[in-house]
Amino acid sequence: MSSIGFRICERPAPALPTDALAQFAQVGSAQISDCMGRLYGVVGLRPMHSVNAPRMVGVALTVKARPGDNLMIHKAISMAQAGDVIVVDGAGDLTNALVGELMMMDAEQRGAAGFVMDGAVRDADTFARNDFPCFARGVSHRGPYKDGPGEINVPVCIGGQVVCAGDIVVGDADGVVVIPAAMAQSVLISALQKEADEERIKETIRAGTYAKPWVDATITEKTGGAAK
Repeated sequence: MSSIGFRICERPAPALPTDALAQFAQVGSAQISDCMGRLYGVVGLRPMHSVNAPRMVGVALTVKARPGDNLMIHKAISMAQAGDVIVVDGAGDLTNALVGELMMMDAEQRGAAGFVMDGAVRDADTFARNDFPCFARGVSHRGPYKDGPGEINVPVCIGGQVVCAGDIVVGDADGVVVIPAAMAQSVLISALQKEADEERIKETIRAGTYAKPWVDATITEKTGGAAK
């Protein structure tokens, strides 16, 4: 389809092989954000799924939807491949839910890795009992319309971050972070190193040998040496 407002664009080539992508599950969203200058990350969404759910890691399949309308979300779910995270720009509207239990079951059965919804969901109690990752802005009992317009695999804006199809999406209890596909390999290397560094710091804390000389050094720099 090429008509603007109903475009379905092609899926980009994978940024990482499956085994490399899976390594992101070893790193928290906060640590990944740190490795991107603390500038990148979705804000304002919260996990709707069970607290026991594993960390969400996958590849963005993006949807730009009219607020309160899920026609093209249904289409995206039907296109989903194993490991896709369905990322929906619903303009942050909370009037009508974009997905509920049936769509969650459909996406999970197809192997999707999760939902990221800049909008509302319903059947919140079911999401809360389920391990299928779902991050959303809120909840509404009012159901969606199914008329469109909407577009698939186009750039979207989710909670302050631009997300493109094929980007890497990681979500956990701290929230959702998205790694641009072109930077995926370098960010993965940095994030794994940061995780290892933090493990070493934890060992010094347990041993009672943890030191933070940078704190006094920073205070001295800020005060010109006047503060003690």
